[in-house]
Amino acid sequence: MSESTWKESAKGVIKDLRELASFTSDADGAHRVAWTPTWDKAQDWFKEKMKAEGAEISVDAANSVWAKIQGETDDAILIGSHLDCVPNGGWLDGALGVTGGMGAIKRYGKNGKKPKKTLYVVSWADEEGARFGRSCIGSSSVSGALDMEEAIKLKDNDGISFLEALKRYNLKIEDFPKARDQFMAKNIKSYLELHIEQAPVLESQGKSVACVYGITGCERQYITFTGQPAHSGAPIPMRHDAFLAAAQASLAFREIGLKYNAYCTVGKVKVTPDIVTIFPGECTISLDQRSIDPDVLKKIYEEAHDACIKAAADNKVEVVFKPVWSIPPTIFDKRLAELCKEAVKEETGEGTSMFSGPLHDAAEMAKFLPSIMMFAMSSKGLSHCKEENTPDKDLELAIAAFLRLVEKVSMNKS
Repeated sequence: MSESTWKESAKGVIKDLRELASFTSDADGAHRVAWTPTWDKAQDWFKEKMKAEGAEISVDAANSVWAKIQGETDDAILIGSHLDCVPNGGWLDGALGVTGGMGAIKRYGKNGKKPKKTLYVVSWADEEGARFGRSCIGSSSVSGALDMEEAIKLKDNDGISFLEALKRYNLKIEDFPKARDQFMAKNIKSYLELHIEQAPVLESQGKSVACVYGITGCERQYITFTGQPAHSGAPIPMRHDAFLAAAQASLAFREIGLKYNAYCTVGKVKVTPDIVTIFPGECTISLDQRSIDPDVLKKIYEEAHDACIKAAADNKVEVVFKPVWSIPPTIFDKRLAELCKEAVKEETGEGTSMFSGPLHDAAEMAKFLPSIMMFAMSSKGLSHCKEENTPDKDLELAIAAFLRLVEKVSMNKS
């Protein structure tokens, strides 16, 4: 392809992104939370757009949507990402990867051309875990990592179970593992994913795009401190205040993250009773911990546990831990990383590479399949919010580099 053609294809992807945002977003951000009507509309939009390009559409046992263009050989490349988002999320998170794959498919199909290798694009089901707390539902069903006993117990903030939500889709959780068999029948040889960075590293370096060589591992849990609620007029040293224990532990998590150059995040806090004149007798917090180094991940997890035990003792309360999700760090395929850096360098003049703090479906695919990711810079590092953005000029560079990568992998014999 000529230089101008790469850019024109990239502009087409941006046009699709804006079209998707036009009916799945408002002034408060994007609303494509998985297992909701707006997400369903986004999935249907993907199906119709790909049908119009001559792609074959299918939906697997875990409700991930697939588009296929037959190549000159049955050996296949998979481009994947997700269309779901967090509540009041951004227009690019996940959607950039799906529409980037759509841009690759548009080169073939109705144009009467075949790629060297068969090309699949998948919109994975529920990457975010925003509603039920368990991320990467679709891709972990394929990788075999979905814990069925855990999935059966999942509930949203309104107390609706995951099993109940699936009835609307005529799906049964016991069928989700069949998605792996469906995947293995596709003869897929490599997995590629384009995503926004969701952090300020690239912007701080003045760079638009980078090869991603790995993803941090993650330990995610809920921690509940239980004391005794009572009147807010009681002296602080005499209280059994569950919130103060959680607050003390949360500050300790911050110091642990700084100590190891790792990530520790408390994203949810729930106090009971939730009354202004009563100090809480119970407080549940979430803790999300990440590192690219497996030894560091183990250390920060253990030290956070110890910090909670100390906070509970200092505040005369009890503490219990409920694991939610765990995934080890991921290092991507070296050969694909070389091709990815080549594509980035051809587009920008530099073969920039980095690791990802945010999690992605690629971490599930890399468990059993050569995989690689590419990042587009994020303005101010903001994501998972309505302010999420990447300027068009940077998006064009990243998308063009990604399409170059698809071409390289398609032409590569391995």
